[in-house]
Amino acid sequence: MNNTNQTTKRTLKKYVFLLLLPLFIGCGSMEKSTYFYGTQEASFRSSESDNMENILQPNDLLSISISSVNQEATEIFNVSNQVATGASMASGVLSQASGYLVDKKGFIRFPILGELLAAGRTKQELREKITNELITRKLLLDPVVDIRFLNFRVSVLGEVKRPNVFTVPSEKISILEALSLAGDITIDGDKEQVALIREKDGNKVFHRINLTTSEVFSSDYFYLQSNDILYIAPRPSKVAESSVAKPWIPVILSAISLSIITILNFR
Repeated sequence: MNNTNQTTKRTLKKYVFLLLLPLFIGCGSMEKSTYFYGTQEASFRSSESDNMENILQPNDLLSISISSVNQEATEIFNVSNQVATGASMASGVLSQASGYLVDKKGFIRFPILGELLAAGRTKQELREKITNELITRKLLLDPVVDIRFLNFRVSVLGEVKRPNVFTVPSEKISILEALSLAGDITIDGDKEQVALIREKDGNKVFHRINLTTSEVFSSDYFYLQSNDILYIAPRPSKVAESSVAKPWIPVILSAISLSIITILNFR
C-alpha cells in the first residue's frame, strides 16, 4: 500500500512540475531577440544597391539649381515652383517647400525648357538631360546642374519606440539607422519578420527581412529608398498574451497545482 502511495505521489509531483514549467520558461529566446545573433568578426561584400541611385518617381520633390559663368542668365532657371510637400508635421500643419514636383505623369515643368520627363530616371540621368538641353539650345555656357531630393523620407511603423516619418537630408539611410531614429525595436517586436514596402515601377513591392542574421548586410534592401515603409510586427508570443484566455492561464495552472499539493499533503 505504501509503495502505491509513493508511486502516486511521484506521479503527482511530475504533473505539478509540468504544470508549473510554463510559468518559469520565457516565450522568447536570445536568438530571436538579438540582432545578428552568434555573428563573430566578419566582413561582408557590399550589394549592388549600396551605390545605386534612387529612381525618380511621381510626387518626388526636387531641388534643381543651375550655375554658369553668366550669373544673370542663370537666375531664371533657379526660380522654382512653390508647392506643398504634402507631408504633415507633428503639429498636423503642411509645410511649404520650394522645389520641382514630379507630377503624376512623371514630368517636371522647368523654366524655358518646358516639361521634362523625370520619373524612371536617376538624378544623374536627369542632370545630364537638363545640361544637354541648356547647351544644345545655347541658353547657357558650361552649365553646372545640381539636383537633390527635398522629400527623401522613410516611414517606420509597428513595434518601435517612436514610430514616425523621417526626412533624410543625406539621401542615404540603412535599415539600422532608420530603426535607430525610431528608438529601436521594442522587446515585443519580431526581428525575424521585418516588412519592407517599396514602390517600384508603380507597384508596391513587399519584402521580408531577418535582422537576427548577418545576411542583412549584403542584402539589396539594407539601404532604404525614398518613401520606403518599414513595419515591425509583434512577436507571436506577444499576440498570444493579448488574447482573452491567456491572462487566466497562470491562475488556472496555480489553482490546479495548489489542489494537487493539498491532496499530497493530506493523503
